[in-house]
Amino acid sequence: MPGKAPVVVIKKKREHAEHHGGAWKVAYADFVTALMALFIVLWLMNTNKQIREAVGGYFKDPSGTSKRLGTDMLGSGENFNVTKDNMSELREQLLKVVRQVPHFDKLKNHIEMTVTSEGLRIELLESASGTFFVSGDSRPNADGRDMLIALAQELGKISNRIVIEGHTDSKPYAKGSEYGNWELSADRANAARRLMQENGFRENQVMEVRGFADEMLRKPQHPEDPSNRRVSVIVKYLTKSDTPSTSDENQTVEGASDPGGQPPKDSSADH
Repeated sequence: MPGKAPVVVIKKKREHAEHHGGAWKVAYADFVTALMALFIVLWLMNTNKQIREAVGGYFKDPSGTSKRLGTDMLGSGENFNVTKDNMSELREQLLKVVRQVPHFDKLKNHIEMTVTSEGLRIELLESASGTFFVSGDSRPNADGRDMLIALAQELGKISNRIVIEGHTDSKPYAKGSEYGNWELSADRANAARRLMQENGFRENQVMEVRGFADEMLRKPQHPEDPSNRRVSVIVKYLTKSDTPSTSDENQTVEGASDPGGQPPKDSSADH
């Protein structure tokens, strides 16, 4: 009887699924880091306004190399040029700034900013009781000082030259008075110039101070309307001849009396 063939048993070894290694740990660590960063940002956004603006500015421009206006230029040590292409950006920046001025809610209807063919015109309009200036004379009141200083601190960071104008309504002073609308309009413009140069403007930034009395009424159909009494700050477009200067030779005052003296208060004219 032939020998019985041996039984061969073949066992297949089952291999375990490929090990995933530590990749999931890396992904989890990234997730936890991102979550922590989110909580830090949320916490920072509940802190003071300066920190919020800094955080927001980083996310808008992480490299910090974009051309910026207004408060974004703090610490740059440079004066930026505002052209026709970005004058509207300056307007938006200034609107943000004036919203931080005390009592803005009661002043907001008396501030107008318009981009014109001459440049950016900023109008501070008076009311019947006086909004930015002491009624009847050239001195800015507390709200006027706050507004002019806020504007000066921002506009002092750009290279553009500035023109300041004063305007009145058509209500005359009492007959025989040596002080009238011409003096008042020029003195208010010059008082604004002086305050702004002390609080942000470069010494040579103002190129003209103009006093127009009631010759350029805002509302010609209502010549005695209080809003005709206004001070205008005009940011001029840059021209090829605009170069930094160290003197005030180009600064002129039209129709102005000595700004150092205070005009007589005249009860017959509420300017």
